[in-house]
Amino acid sequence: MPVSVTMPRLGESVTEGTVTRWLKQEGDTVEVDEPLLEVSTDKVDTEIPSPAAGVLSRIVVGEDETAEVGSELAVIAGEGESTGGGEAAPQEQQEAPAEAVEPAAEPTAAAEGTADQVAQDEAPAQDEAPAPAAAPSGEGTAVKMPALGESVTEGTVTRWLKQVGDTVEVDEPLLEVSTDKVDTEIPSPVAGTVLEIKVAEDETADVGAELAVIGAAGGAPAQAEPESKPEPKAEAKPTPKAEPKPEPKVDEPTPGTSYNEPAAETESSAQPAKTEQAAQPSAPTSAPQRPAQGDGEEVVGYVTPLVRKLAGEHGVDLSSLSGTGVGGRIRKQDVLDAAEKAKAAPAAAQPAAASSAAPAKPAAKPQPSGKRGTTEKLPRIRKAIATRLHESLHEMAQLTTVVEVDVTRVAKLRAQAKDSFQQRHGVKLSFLPFFALAAIEALQTYPIVNARMDLEGGTITYPEAEHLGIAVDTERGLLTPVIHNAGDLNLGGIAKRVADLAERTRTNKISPDEIAGATFTLTNTGSRGALFDTPIVPSPQSAMLGTGAVVKRPVVVNDPDLGEVIAVRSMVYLAMSYDHRLIDGADAARFLTAVKERLEAGNFESELGLA
Repeated sequence: MPVSVTMPRLGESVTEGTVTRWLKQEGDTVEVDEPLLEVSTDKVDTEIPSPAAGVLSRIVVGEDETAEVGSELAVIAGEGESTGGGEAAPQEQQEAPAEAVEPAAEPTAAAEGTADQVAQDEAPAQDEAPAPAAAPSGEGTAVKMPALGESVTEGTVTRWLKQVGDTVEVDEPLLEVSTDKVDTEIPSPVAGTVLEIKVAEDETADVGAELAVIGAAGGAPAQAEPESKPEPKAEAKPTPKAEPKPEPKVDEPTPGTSYNEPAAETESSAQPAKTEQAAQPSAPTSAPQRPAQGDGEEVVGYVTPLVRKLAGEHGVDLSSLSGTGVGGRIRKQDVLDAAEKAKAAPAAAQPAAASSAAPAKPAAKPQPSGKRGTTEKLPRIRKAIATRLHESLHEMAQLTTVVEVDVTRVAKLRAQAKDSFQQRHGVKLSFLPFFALAAIEALQTYPIVNARMDLEGGTITYPEAEHLGIAVDTERGLLTPVIHNAGDLNLGGIAKRVADLAERTRTNKISPDEIAGATFTLTNTGSRGALFDTPIVPSPQSAMLGTGAVVKRPVVVNDPDLGEVIAVRSMVYLAMSYDHRLIDGADAARFLTAVKERLEAGNFESELGLA
């Protein structure tokens, strides 16, 4: 039966997607879970795999056209629709010419009055016909769309890392899934062979929906039964039958080379010379297909788009890496480790040249100007960020209040305790944990800043805890992982959570639950040298605090002995944007004053183990 390829639901609020590229054209043959087309939404760009094996008979939605979720994109016609089995049909078609040859040879026997021999010859063929169908009919293990977050109800398959017929191991990455909050890999729940891909790339599936079927790894040996036909036949017949046998092996080098080769040895046990000839072609045929699967210039195995993009950003040569994944596949961590080694090598070889390397950085900045004078398509995730910020800015009466804070005492404590802190907690001690702890304590004192307002419902909701969002700059855009129940953590706990969330967010290892649920957000714009900015509050939160760069400058201070004097101090601007409909200017000022007093007092000795 023809199979319809529909636009999947690639996110909770996604209602449509745009076909950016067709990877297959009409008339091309496709396998289950083989990438069929690329789709872009306002949240993610992904590939949609073929839900069935067959021939792409019709493309309904062309490139750069937009289709609603659930609408038909293409039609795949099965190769053996009359058989009613997608995988049994090719096997029956392979046997059809074999049976057609037999009647051609039978008339000589029938002329001699041996009609019974014809029936005997046909009987084994009838017995063998259901045998190949039994192999794929075995029940497999369903791979389902996992729950990738508390509020996530669906996910979009961006790329299938395995295709129909490929073998997989337990916990080996099987496909990549994208939601409106996170992109992640889904591992295989069992070891075996991919029998069917039900959700194509760039298609959306609800949580719990079946994505693919993985069967036992013994599906290929069923081909040994047709190979036993030459035994009752004359010696002249194995020759034509042996020739089409290697052809399926060439078509299936990646999924089942290890299974086809033992079958060939069993078939030609009486002919060792032919066994060697059959085994030799299988080795070279698998080698050239690795670059073909990667669609890249490097002669490497399959590399996911995320890994390839990460390698390009860090300048890592994929062909020089040895993957630590299953089957030698290059993982994201391999690229990151290689990038770290590349950075550490010059530092270790030339410790004295660190100062001379600094002026070289500005000279390298003009080089990444390859996009000058060009126009590119707006990424969907950037469009989503733009839409949300625009809506947030227009649904609130946002106002920003700025205070100046003297963090000299904090700077001294940090310089004094940073080495021991890193040994004790395993992370570097920056100014951000101090700002976060002071803000959390102020939220507990002034809960209106941590509240949210429902104007239509006429309510103000005060959360039971402080869930602190931390804005993180990533290659995909600004993401905000959340430290849930941040009020229960001390300075060390906050520092570790910030470092952990930031690292996993940048390497796309964050879970959807860790990006949702913030009640107050902290953005460290000072990490890029900005003195302060006016952050846009993300709805439904009511306030967001921006921390500027800590700089030393002359300031008038009151000395107990000398009175007012000018001294060099470490200063920082704290800018808080808030919904003026809910938070008055006086409330914002009281909140910022509490943060200011906490930081300027610098009573963090007990938190740092210095008391």
